[in-house]
Amino acid sequence: MASNDLKFALFLGCVIPNRYPFIERATRAVAEKFKIELIDMKGASCCPAPGVFRGFDIDTWLVIGARNIVIAEELGVDITLMCNGCYGSLLEVNHTLKHNKEKKRMVNEHLAKIGKEYKGSIEIRHIVDIFYNDIGPEKIRNRTKYGRKTPLNLNLALHYGCHLTKPKEIRPWGTDVENPTFFDELMEISGCKSLDYRDKNMCCGAGGGVRGAFKELSLDYTREKLENISAANADAIITCCPFCHLQFDLGQVEVNNIFKDKISAPFNIPVLYFTQLIGLAMGMTPEELGMKVSPDLKGVPPFTPVKPILKKIGENA
Repeated sequence: MASNDLKFALFLGCVIPNRYPFIERATRAVAEKFKIELIDMKGASCCPAPGVFRGFDIDTWLVIGARNIVIAEELGVDITLMCNGCYGSLLEVNHTLKHNKEKKRMVNEHLAKIGKEYKGSIEIRHIVDIFYNDIGPEKIRNRTKYGRKTPLNLNLALHYGCHLTKPKEIRPWGTDVENPTFFDELMEISGCKSLDYRDKNMCCGAGGGVRGAFKELSLDYTREKLENISAANADAIITCCPFCHLQFDLGQVEVNNIFKDKISAPFNIPVLYFTQLIGLAMGMTPEELGMKVSPDLKGVPPFTPVKPILKKIGENA
């Protein structure tokens, strides 16, 4: 598909507009450079969160998810998302309803009450999928090659996240999801190195309702992951999911407090969403990518400063 044919309904989810609007800012800015048209989904709700809704009532999960999908069906375009949880939820709702006539009938009985009908006419695509499979690393490399005078030359700890790759049967990454490389390939085009750190594919600790129900247990996962990333001497953590992003960003502050007697030193590793890294490599300014934040703003992300990474690449932080 040619890049000028790329048009998608952009599903924001909950975490990005409420906690990390700069992820949307960076993604829209970089998408525009590649002529990806992102259409607002007016009236969209929570996806709904798979670790919560699906765990309690599958039919409710299906109906809410289908209502969101119908918004894009009425626009006549596929959905793209920036969140692994939203991706997993809507992808699996869509797959279930396309292959289960009884569930589709049940869903449409409820949707009919608001004058809607799920048809199963669109696909659900993660924004990483769009950049990797539709735009392609080579085209991005060409744009980054001439964007900055020098490569970023950073050591990166990439975090794929759980819902991005599994279950593999309905995702576009091939069969080897235990050792995926597509995200690494996408990030190394910026002149950076993706580190092969210990337990790289381990969960961040946030998903499945664990952060909400068992906060300290959730952060213990994060602590272990941060220790492995720190041991690999990573300059930054790169995410493709805002909930994972929150767990590494705000989670570093929480880990430093809760586990201060267990860790050798406080963690202070900048966390970037992958479109921010692509944008920097293309020569876009930190302001364009939502990376300028007053240090006097309390309780506002990023909670772990990104200034160290900007200084390292020679940007005015």
